[in-house]
Amino acid sequence: MWRVVKQRNGKDQISSTDQPATAVAKDPREHVTGRAIAVWLAALITYIVAIVGRTSMGVAGVEALDRFHINASQLALFTAVQVGVYALAQIPTGIIIDRVGAKKTMVVGALIMALGQVIIAFTTSYPLAVIARVFIGAGDATAFLGAMRLLPAWFPLRVTPLFTQLTAGLGQLGQFISAVPFLAILHAAGWVPAFLSLSTAGLLIAIVGMIALADVPENSSTARMSLRERRAAKKAAKTAADGGASAAADEKLTIGQTLKTVTTHPVCWQGFFTHWTGLMHQCIFTLLWGMPLMMLGMGLKPSEASVVLVINTLSVIIAGPLMGMVSARTGRDRIKVVVAIAFINMAVWIVFLAPSNPPAYWAIIVVNILMAGLGAMSNFGFDSVREEVDRKVLATGTGLANMGGFVATMLAAQGVGFLLDIAAPDGNYTWETFRIGWLAVVGVWVIGFVGLLVAKRAAARFVAQQSRFELEPTE
Repeated sequence: MWRVVKQRNGKDQISSTDQPATAVAKDPREHVTGRAIAVWLAALITYIVAIVGRTSMGVAGVEALDRFHINASQLALFTAVQVGVYALAQIPTGIIIDRVGAKKTMVVGALIMALGQVIIAFTTSYPLAVIARVFIGAGDATAFLGAMRLLPAWFPLRVTPLFTQLTAGLGQLGQFISAVPFLAILHAAGWVPAFLSLSTAGLLIAIVGMIALADVPENSSTARMSLRERRAAKKAAKTAADGGASAAADEKLTIGQTLKTVTTHPVCWQGFFTHWTGLMHQCIFTLLWGMPLMMLGMGLKPSEASVVLVINTLSVIIAGPLMGMVSARTGRDRIKVVVAIAFINMAVWIVFLAPSNPPAYWAIIVVNILMAGLGAMSNFGFDSVREEVDRKVLATGTGLANMGGFVATMLAAQGVGFLLDIAAPDGNYTWETFRIGWLAVVGVWVIGFVGLLVAKRAAARFVAQQSRFELEPTE
């Protein structure tokens, strides 16, 4: 490059230099960068593939009844086991992500899911198929948690709630893939090719993850501090000024300390029950009982039922960014929105199931638009956890919150199957038997709603107590 040099005679001359101009790289945590978008897209694709694997048995539920020669309770066990493993794996997976990073964990998770799909493809043994769903649930547990761990490291705080909802919403494209292309392959080519295609997708996404994912930006060893950490830092600084000593900020917690921090944090439990009441209806419908309800209970054709699932997916995708803006604007008051939506979602299902005869086709479409769109509030808990919980246990805290909806799904899905078998021991499932079966959903929702109200009060007291540190006058 060239520069102007001042000579002794007062004249300026142009001189060359070998020193290149240095461009100042933008901090991804202050600006949205292209590299951050690339990392997010890789994480998003991984999550989409995980959703495909998670929902594949839901659209293949009727075929699974014939392939494995099972009843409703045994079919429900597929989802109960997978979702149960997913839920129980959240905290261990969060600890692993906090310690070794999201990239490695997500890549290994994709490979585990691929293994499970291979087993599902070839086996006709019901017990072996259940074991395969264990693998799929364990691998699935890494995708969303990993993505949530990457967001605060790569994006500014002001847009993180939006990208949280975009991830959750666009991830539901996996449900669309299950409902349309996967179901088409299943009907056209059969069981084995359909599930082998999912295994191939898992292998490909593992390769993409190895290439494109990164835990933190270059020249950055830590993620942004949460609100809780900033309050703690202020308190520690005041203590140090008075002659006290503080622990090193980057000191790693033991597994026991991590578990204690997370399981005793009321905001994590608020996130748990937010997820419970927000996601359970969506998961019960899309993961298992939606297709049987529509095809066996309402008499819809497979193509008509698939359209409902596609509309469900579109509703999630459209509502996600809107809910993200609501979460960002309401801040700590977002829990009020959560309580209202949780109540509305259950009321919608009660109205839908009230008639003694199957409702019209448009009714199930309206239910899915509302259920999927309002259900996006289940992710509000992650925003609260990210703002209030120590970043050193962020993935673990998010994991506890992310368990809620899947614990509820596991309990309700198995409960529906149990009640269906009692109501129709001959396997002749009708609209009336599904109305009886859905009583299990109502019962599980009541437990979650009570838990949400209790956790809301505890979290409010905790946040108020922590906020006192910010209000203390400085001398």
